[in-house]
Amino acid sequence: MAAANGIELFYLCLVLWSNQTSNGDVFEKNHDELDIEFLGNIEGKPWRFQTNVYGNGSTNRGREERYNLWFDPSKEFHRYSILWTAKNIIFYVDEVPIREVVRNDAMGGDYPSKPMSLYATIWDASSWATNGGKYKVNYEYAPFTSEFKDLVLDGCAIDPIQKSPNSTACSETDTWLESRDYAIITPKSRSAMRRFRQRYMYYSYCYDNVRYPITPPECAVDSNEKQRFRNTGRLRFGGSHRKQARMERARRKRRSRAASVSDDQTDM
Repeated sequence: MAAANGIELFYLCLVLWSNQTSNGDVFEKNHDELDIEFLGNIEGKPWRFQTNVYGNGSTNRGREERYNLWFDPSKEFHRYSILWTAKNIIFYVDEVPIREVVRNDAMGGDYPSKPMSLYATIWDASSWATNGGKYKVNYEYAPFTSEFKDLVLDGCAIDPIQKSPNSTACSETDTWLESRDYAIITPKSRSAMRRFRQRYMYYSYCYDNVRYPITPPECAVDSNEKQRFRNTGRLRFGGSHRKQARMERARRKRRSRAASVSDDQTDM
């Protein structure tokens, strides 16, 4: 069954994996898609993954954000969730919101709005995924597997060949979905999202002025967040978020000490 708006929750233990909601089998030239994709791993290095959003076949306008993980997803199960409503899209990892896309009129058809199905795949993207294609899949370790448990899929279920949902039939489900706790980012959860992005996000298309000279309309540019990134959307050199935070604290301490010395000299 396909769904018109919904929430998917599941625990996953994986080797190489991609999850997506998509409708490319029905809408071949103007499909919608929401992705959580793991980008391969080099032993001893942090795992990396990305989220992406496509609408109305806009595959030439990828909306990727990329992050480091603070755990090894191949060792134990973790919960990955995507909320999709007519108003917003929220990606979650272990109950923490990591990204929100809020619909606005300027997005037009680029906001996913057609019924989609859920897919989980393992595929070879080593031409680009692991350090920009530097490292390839080692098939000596095949077969590659992923394990799932506790899958939850809520939404307005429709026939897969039905290209547009019955708005009347789905309205009750949509209202229920939009009233759930996970559909609203509270001040507390928004603070958690900000901390995640400060610590783990290393690329955002919203700050990639080379690729997008005009910032895409759905981007809510955070000035504090933006200063950490180059115009390619990547972190500045040596710009791990934790290192930058330490440097900023050190600068504040130096300024505070300088101000204290100045006050002492004035008293003399």
